[in-house]
Amino acid sequence: MAIAVGRVRHEDRLSVVEHLHELRTRMIVSLAAIALAFGLTFWQNHSLLHIINKPLARQTERQVRAGEGPLGATYAVQQSSRSLGADLAVVVGALERPGSGTSARARATLASVAPRLQRTITALSAAPSGEKPVTLGIGEPFTTTVGIALLFALVLALPVLLYQAYSFVLPAFSPQHQRSARPLILAVPVLFALGVLFGYFVVLPAALHFFQNFNSNQFNVLVQASQYYHFAALTLLAMGMLFQVPVGILAVTRAGIVSASKLRRNRRYALLACGLVAAFLPGDAITLVLETVPLYLLFELSLLLATIAERRASARAQSSPT
Repeated sequence: MAIAVGRVRHEDRLSVVEHLHELRTRMIVSLAAIALAFGLTFWQNHSLLHIINKPLARQTERQVRAGEGPLGATYAVQQSSRSLGADLAVVVGALERPGSGTSARARATLASVAPRLQRTITALSAAPSGEKPVTLGIGEPFTTTVGIALLFALVLALPVLLYQAYSFVLPAFSPQHQRSARPLILAVPVLFALGVLFGYFVVLPAALHFFQNFNSNQFNVLVQASQYYHFAALTLLAMGMLFQVPVGILAVTRAGIVSASKLRRNRRYALLACGLVAAFLPGDAITLVLETVPLYLLFELSLLLATIAERRASARAQSSPT
């Protein structure tokens, strides 16, 4: 029996060969989606690197302005040279004016020096640099860029990958179970995206601030590109997975493992667990609160959804004929 991919129903009976054919087709579609997404992300790799470098740039700029580390020492010398140049420009301006007592030839020479001196002062007034991570190997810029492009490509292709995986697995479940699973399936990529955004704007900057300032006066802190991107990817991935808590709670309540009322009675333990998770994440006391509150709100949201689902299931059970 030949069945088109994407049209397999619960009542269909497929042979092993047909299952393998469907799996092969879905894998090809998934690989094609990844390839298209990778082409787009590699084309825009400069923008992607700028996005992922931004939290590091903010933290590094603060350290450089404070004169910390080798980049901060270089910036301090730059600022001293700028101040010296500004003082020298004042002296040159005073000497080149008519009536200063200098000869016409000396004033002409000073007049030609003044524009170059001003350009030098402008160059020394630039914002502190060095916010980009460093590379140590010949091929590291290329391999790191490819890795970042591939990571973003997987994120872009995630909806297609999840759809292909779910479409392959869901026909094994009854239509009733499929209807129950669809909201959970749709919530997974949305919650993952929210977790990544939360990690990017809250957790990653706090982690960089903590680690780069820990004993910083004892080390010359230079951030290697491959290690920074690996750390950033793990942090964002962990937050994306942590935001799947509502899906997990809805799954266990619908499976009858635990009830929403029992979870509601023990919500203080959930608050404690959220605080412990936030405590393990790097940061200060303010960051601890900023990380604990969204996690606890996720728990309360999942508890509300589980309660609504239980009431609907109870209403359907009462209305159905015995």
